[in-house]
Amino acid sequence: MIFFLFKPLDIKERDFVDVPVFELKAFTLYELNTKGLSTVMRGDSAIRYSDRYRVSNINYTDNSKEYIANMKADNGTYKDEFVNLNGNVIYQREDGLSFETQKATYNKKTKIARAVTDYVSYRGSNKVVGKSLMYNNMSKTIKSKSVVAKYQLQEEQK
Repeated sequence: MIFFLFKPLDIKERDFVDVPVFELKAFTLYELNTKGLSTVMRGDSAIRYSDRYRVSNINYTDNSKEYIANMKADNGTYKDEFVNLNGNVIYQREDGLSFETQKATYNKKTKIARAVTDYVSYRGSNKVVGKSLMYNNMSKTIKSKSVVAKYQLQEEQK
């Protein structure tokens, strides 16, 4: 008689594949290799998943090559060898090169930073504006599209 009056619940099972492992607040993550400190990542908060970190107010420094490269952004994802940055991205290198954009990626293995949206690059009083940017930190080469440059030429002193 109970089955006629009450309908059994239809319970659906769900698989949660993307479940956070833990959450961090105001943290610093150091990566070491045989030569010493290779990278430092700071953030206001981060959620660790099984395969990546999602970081708010990311500050990422790569110290593994000749020049130290620092990247800051509103949000970032750190997965495998890649750092994906979104919102107010600022890339600065120890020798004075910097660029600003809204979206960028950094490959730790190849040391290539890419700005996939409009960017502004600075080095001293020199300024370059373009549509996309690929900067190789190892070979110190830059490739860009739709470039407008303002360079201050220096006269040779005799």
